[in-house]
Amino acid sequence: MRLDQYIARLQGLTRKQARAVIKRGRVQVAGVVAKDHGRRIAPNVDTVVVDGETLAWEEHLTLMLNKPTGVITATEDRSERTVLDLIDGNAYPRKRDLICVGRLDKDTTGLLLLTTDGALVQRLTHPKHGTEKRYVATVDGVIEPDAATRFAGGMTLRDGTVCRPALLERLEDGRVRVVLGEGKYHQVKRMIAACGGRVTSLHRESVGHLQLGSLAPGECRRLTPAESELLD
Repeated sequence: MRLDQYIARLQGLTRKQARAVIKRGRVQVAGVVAKDHGRRIAPNVDTVVVDGETLAWEEHLTLMLNKPTGVITATEDRSERTVLDLIDGNAYPRKRDLICVGRLDKDTTGLLLLTTDGALVQRLTHPKHGTEKRYVATVDGVIEPDAATRFAGGMTLRDGTVCRPALLERLEDGRVRVVLGEGKYHQVKRMIAACGGRVTSLHRESVGHLQLGSLAPGECRRLTPAESELLD
């Protein structure tokens, strides 16, 4: 990998900006000031230092975010606050390269992944892989007695949308847990509505084997190596 490409990727810069950093003598490779922006770098072998800080190589960046309500799942929008606005560009210089893994509605909270790894996005979102997403919904109204059976058998909604078999578990205080292996538009809300209820709040607890845990609303963090393995 070229030195300017290496620096651009890890510091969230354009290639032109990375070259300017090198030209100003701010970069060292193996303890020597680097002059050639086209120099070849071996990730995880060569030590690259910018302004006294060693750049640790990572092929991809994947973040776990606890999405709060009122924020849209997008990387940019002219009028709405987006999930990318919640991420500190100083802490995560590759912020501009992040892709949302699926989406949560504006009023839905909970686990959302953002990554620079397009293959991971495909693996977690394509219906053929059936990655389970677990939600807890607060419901107004009375859900029909056979709702769990209807969920388990797969449902066809009024507009003809066919939903794959899913799990509906009744909890206390007007709440239910729903586990889906797909992610159609407003699917949880629409399936519950088809069974007589109305979702008043919705929270995603997990994606596959990855749990949100105690991460506070609006906060994000890198996945640990063990957590990344859960998504393989």
